[in-house]
Amino acid sequence: MDHELSMDKVNNFGTDFEPGLLQELKQYGELKYFKEGDVIMDYGKYVRMMPIVISGTLKVLRKDDFGKEILLYYLSSNESCSMAYSCCLEARKSEVKAIAEDDVELIAIPHVKLDEWLCKYPSWKNYIMRSFNERFLELLKSIESIAFHKLDDRLIAYLKEKQRLFGSSVIKVSHYLIADELATSRVVISRLLKQLENDGKILLYRNEIKLLQAFT
Repeated sequence: MDHELSMDKVNNFGTDFEPGLLQELKQYGELKYFKEGDVIMDYGKYVRMMPIVISGTLKVLRKDDFGKEILLYYLSSNESCSMAYSCCLEARKSEVKAIAEDDVELIAIPHVKLDEWLCKYPSWKNYIMRSFNERFLELLKSIESIAFHKLDDRLIAYLKEKQRLFGSSVIKVSHYLIADELATSRVVISRLLKQLENDGKILLYRNEIKLLQAFT
């Protein structure tokens, strides 16, 4: 669902962007809404816009040659997907999938404006460079986690990140989804979660996990 973009939404960027860029954001950006579970970018599809998240959270996934997906990173308020930017500029098909983790509101920037703004507005160049750097660091953390950390440590870090993103100690997620995003099996995740429950750190419910004080 698309809506006209108001200055109230654009002004979320405050003094980060020049007045001229804010005006162009309002003129050319589209306000889009997605429901939890909606696919915003998909594998093998051309990307025609770069999303900037206003509210809600996106998760970005990558699929290997065998069809197994792994979580790369999350995007939340005022963050954007560098991979979408790259695909737009190079007219490439997407190698990642972006899914709405909850209800999401975002600004869609048309691909024809991305390069123009890069030359025209220093603040846009800074925003894009900062976005690339932040996503790169998050990818390094993901690689480090997979290569060097045990699965139980990765699970704890995953749950803490969910708690940070949604500001709640009650996390609505299935064992299957956790296993999918951590590239392992549901049986293994269920066993590790049960151990955390036995240790008095969490409580398990159907498709819900409550983090107790001992968890932190």
